[in-house]
Amino acid sequence: MDIRNIAIIAHVDHGKTTLVDKILHTTNVFRDNQETGDLIMDSNDLERERGITILAKNVSVTYKGVKINVIDTPGHADFGGEVERVLKMADGVLLLVDAFEGPMPQTRFVLQKALNLNLRPIVVINKVDKPNCRPDEVHDSVFELFFQLDATEEQLNFTTIYGSSKQGWFNTSLTPTEDITVLLDKIIEVVPAPTVVEGPVQLQITSLDYSSFLGRIAIGKITRGVLKEGQPIMLCKIDGTMQRSRVKELYVFVDMGKKRVTEVQCGDICAVVGVEGFQIGETIADIDNPEAVTIIPIDEPTMNMQFSINNSPFFGKEGKFVTSRHIRDRLMKELEKNLALRVQETDDADKFLVFGRGILHLSVLVETMRREGYELTVGQPQVITKEVNGKKNEPYEVLVVDVPAEFSGKVIDLVTQKKGEMLIMETKGEMQHLEFDIPSRGLIGLRSQMLTNTQGEAVMAHRFAEYKPWKGFIPGRSNGVLIAKAAGKATGYSIDKLQDRGSFFIDPGQELYEGQIIGEHIKPGDLVVNVAETKKLTNMRSSGTDDSVRITPKILMTLEECMEYIQQDECIEITPLNMRLRKIQLGEEERKKSSKMMKSEA
Repeated sequence: MDIRNIAIIAHVDHGKTTLVDKILHTTNVFRDNQETGDLIMDSNDLERERGITILAKNVSVTYKGVKINVIDTPGHADFGGEVERVLKMADGVLLLVDAFEGPMPQTRFVLQKALNLNLRPIVVINKVDKPNCRPDEVHDSVFELFFQLDATEEQLNFTTIYGSSKQGWFNTSLTPTEDITVLLDKIIEVVPAPTVVEGPVQLQITSLDYSSFLGRIAIGKITRGVLKEGQPIMLCKIDGTMQRSRVKELYVFVDMGKKRVTEVQCGDICAVVGVEGFQIGETIADIDNPEAVTIIPIDEPTMNMQFSINNSPFFGKEGKFVTSRHIRDRLMKELEKNLALRVQETDDADKFLVFGRGILHLSVLVETMRREGYELTVGQPQVITKEVNGKKNEPYEVLVVDVPAEFSGKVIDLVTQKKGEMLIMETKGEMQHLEFDIPSRGLIGLRSQMLTNTQGEAVMAHRFAEYKPWKGFIPGRSNGVLIAKAAGKATGYSIDKLQDRGSFFIDPGQELYEGQIIGEHIKPGDLVVNVAETKKLTNMRSSGTDDSVRITPKILMTLEECMEYIQQDECIEITPLNMRLRKIQLGEEERKKSSKMMKSEA
């Protein structure tokens, strides 16, 4: 059968998943009466809510007798581990670019990986129905990007298609057509069929699936030979050892699901059941003369966070899984499919160090666990440092900010305070395009400050660059916090009296405990306050006059904002129902003692 393997790559929110939806509808994957909804590929709740793709997925469609395997990839740098290995299954890429925004940092990140693997690109300039879009300028900037990334002559001669996946049309010019068949025709014409190599079987495991019935399922593209059901095989491990195994069941991708088959030809993507204890990057090879495929290096983690059991006074009230064994088992299960993650056990059985690619990567894991019923405490994210030639090195990232021209001065000031250095400053219409080199530490907490200072107008994205020498002290949060003095229910009367001391994260009536962070102080330094105080009643004063209290609404923070907000002596208590900020040491006396000890050690 004629096959095309194509990956869709793009910056986050440029329309990859919507395009896959349109391909599925055009090739009649669904029955006419079938309810499908939008963003079919983003099946995970978190993916739907955030509107981002976290896990790479496979679907397959048949068009004009050709089987097209479509691989939808994540666009965020934090999920770069997913992108790189998934591209190994493709022979061509659809590079999707927004007709207004043009190439963004992530476009560069994923395109670089695709060009290095020598994949044939088709550039799709999407969202040409948007007002103020500039498809011709974007086309030129995409060409320039290819040139900067040292694309070959053949790659520079790419096919360009314009259209709108939302409106459901694509064409080689800006004239709207009836449907997206022009794009599908170009895929068959431009993307080469996979090369069929005769010889002993070779399949590199590039992805995995998990089924409660079948266990872990290996997914990859057969790069040589034919794989059959029941065939004895050799698993070439990462450490160089060989492990004998047998293929129990074989599946190929058909439409949105899988279909069991007895054999799979070279060039097709398949799922293999029955191989025990494999890791991503290992090779399924011939039993008699096994040869391993070169392993794909995965981007190293750049941040870590401490995960521990919830030891607050509200322990066990809201969650189902609360013990360290529960947390450990869940983290180990995550390691099976989350490649860029590392987990390290500490001397304390209740604490684990979890290493990830960035705050988003780690927060998605925490949010997933919270929804599954886990209670846990997470500490401040820390960057991972390395010793190079006896010097301390830290990770640096390239930060790209697009902002209206009148705010560019504020952005430059902010980033400079965080030890960032400007690389590029360009004017794009009314917007300023700024690029900086900044230590990863400087990015923690930067987004919320940036949005406040630019009235929410700044669009920022970043990607890991390299490890470079430690930049020295970077200022953290400038204001202190308000800390609850005692356990009890917060009253409107107390909050109202304390409104001039800062802004609150809580509502009246909320249950609190000693040491919980309930707001931000208006000045540097922490302040312990009692918000559980009620009004003293006298004969003259009744309890009914509290209606006149006017309380400013509480500040709502997302999980990522909480992770960026907390300092070293603070942590976040996470339960299925609540996220509470707190001091690691709840008692005021304990905090004073430990800060004295730290000063004397310093």
